[in-house]
Amino acid sequence: MTESRPGGVQDRLACWISDLTTLHDLTERLSRTTGLEEALRETLRAGAGLAGARRGLIALRPSDREAEHLIGLGLGPSELGDIETVPRGSASYARLIDGLLPVRRPAARPGGARGEAGTGEAEDTARGTPYEAPRETAGEAGGPGAEEIALRDIPHNPALHPRHREVAARLGFAASYALPLFGEAQEPDAGAFPGRAARRDGPARPSPSPSPSSSPSSSPSPGAAPLGAAVWLYDEDAQPDERQRHLLALYLRQATQHIANRLELARARQAVREVHDGLLPRRLPHVPGVGLAVRHLCPPDGGGAFYEALPLPENALGLAIGSVSGSGPSAVAAMGRLLAGLRAYAVMEGEDPVAVLSDLELMLRVTELVRSATALFGYAEPAARRIVLASAGHPPPLIVGERRVEFAETTLSAPLGMLACWEAPSVEIEVADGETVLLYSDGLLRRTGEAPDLAAARLTAAAHAARPEVRRDPDALLGHLLHRLAPGPDADPATVRAAEAAARTEDAVLLAVRFPPDGFLHLH
Repeated sequence: MTESRPGGVQDRLACWISDLTTLHDLTERLSRTTGLEEALRETLRAGAGLAGARRGLIALRPSDREAEHLIGLGLGPSELGDIETVPRGSASYARLIDGLLPVRRPAARPGGARGEAGTGEAEDTARGTPYEAPRETAGEAGGPGAEEIALRDIPHNPALHPRHREVAARLGFAASYALPLFGEAQEPDAGAFPGRAARRDGPARPSPSPSPSSSPSSSPSPGAAPLGAAVWLYDEDAQPDERQRHLLALYLRQATQHIANRLELARARQAVREVHDGLLPRRLPHVPGVGLAVRHLCPPDGGGAFYEALPLPENALGLAIGSVSGSGPSAVAAMGRLLAGLRAYAVMEGEDPVAVLSDLELMLRVTELVRSATALFGYAEPAARRIVLASAGHPPPLIVGERRVEFAETTLSAPLGMLACWEAPSVEIEVADGETVLLYSDGLLRRTGEAPDLAAARLTAAAHAARPEVRRDPDALLGHLLHRLAPGPDADPATVRAAEAAARTEDAVLLAVRFPPDGFLHLH
């Protein structure tokens, strides 16, 4: 017997090392996720592996003001819709989110469902609906101490709502295991490490095996509300064992904090996007003799690209497109200031594009000391089929018609804010009936992942490939160009990586100005 003890210790030590390695690998993979939905799906995938389940779902409801959002693993939209029809008083994820957890009866039925030790029947005091109690409840009903809900033999469990049993039978799952997701920062304790059990009355000491009583997810801050809940579904009437529960709880502690961080980032990005969209035109104007359409792809953190189509006196139209250097909220703020100034200068002196850009350059120097900007402004007279353009370091417009697809000839000039004094002559272009003038941001070319000259050639080739009916519809033409400019399945991997990197920081703006033949005016 004495000879077997060292082997037993070594076996436990090897088990702990294996568990730590597993958790390290899973959390490392989770840390590489960048978006909220990607983090949720990775949490589901890793949790299913730890719990020994094939399917699962996460229900996310960060606050009462936000709608509940379900993401599934091995569950399609229709199957998630079926699960959402289960009354909230019976669905495990809903009970964890709503805080409708049961109070354990003083005398639990021994053996529980299917003879599982330590599991009895409980009653929801808030709704009077009987259902199987969680395996452990460390606090009062509805409190944050209740850590899990384990349901067995769901299709035949009379303690569950009939709709719950019906959905389980239809989707083919017999058992489920659910945990809440508490996303706030928590104090580290000894339970965060396999082999250590937390003690209230002294220092931590080694524990012979992981125990769910030391689960870190069972002790959130008082009054904390979960961000959501995770549920894993079993095809057979099974449950995770003690070691699986403990590893899953340890993993969820890290995963939930990561999800909470991704959620805050998503909220911040949404706020920046709303401000960004509010600064740009809400809708394109209706000007006689011209058809307009626009497409704008914004990076996640907001970008500095802008555009404008401004009605001017005498049925003229002011056209502007440009980009402020940088990305993120500060670039959005700088873009808003620059666009406000451009609108004012266009109204006062729009017929002279050089004067508009000269004043804009002066404003940039006063308000944005460390930024530069590219800009193009055009004064269009639809009746005369004429546009007067001035450009400050911006790519030239592309003219697309039945007989030609070519770039307009504009003078070379530096971006605004780069030289001591910006100056460049204007150019005048004549547009034939049925032709479309395309203004685009330099970010559109960068999003191709190729060098500027190759990207410009791709833009020209994409316009050449547009069918006649597509060229006659400005909005359809823009959709066609965006589709053709994206890297295809046969693209070089380096090009794809460059395009993906540019999509995270660069705006893509396409503004189409079509001069239709008389009697064939289409406004978009």
